[in-house]
Amino acid sequence: MKIWVDADACPVVIKEILFKSAERTGLQLILVANKRFQIPKSSFISFYHVSSGLDVADDEIINKLDAGDLVVTGDIPLASRVVERGGLALNPRGEEYTAENIKERLSTRDFLEGLRSSGIETGGPSALGPRHVQTFANKLDQLLTKFKNNA
Repeated sequence: MKIWVDADACPVVIKEILFKSAERTGLQLILVANKRFQIPKSSFISFYHVSSGLDVADDEIINKLDAGDLVVTGDIPLASRVVERGGLALNPRGEEYTAENIKERLSTRDFLEGLRSSGIETGGPSALGPRHVQTFANKLDQLLTKFKNNA
């Protein structure tokens, strides 16, 4: 298993949890973004810089993804592609996207996008808080433990 991160929009606190997890588990952590940023020096952590553009980072992740890899993203269309390819998808709030829930999430996203494009204010998600961070850390640990026990 490798852990891929759609890193442009990933909160710093979530990246820090992922850095620690990569060191602890020895799993490869690959951050993909069109903006450069610092990562810890580690043989387990790498960074792919991609050009700017619609879905460039998403396409890079999908093209390199193996079944069973984990992708951390808040991008629901990317999560859908990951699940279709046999990967695991987890958002920074700790919600796992699965074959059972991804269609509903896409439908809701598309509905809200339609409302916004017609000028209706729909608001956005609440700010990432300590409870979300803890939920993410717990779910990540659960997924990594499950992987380790099945390996």
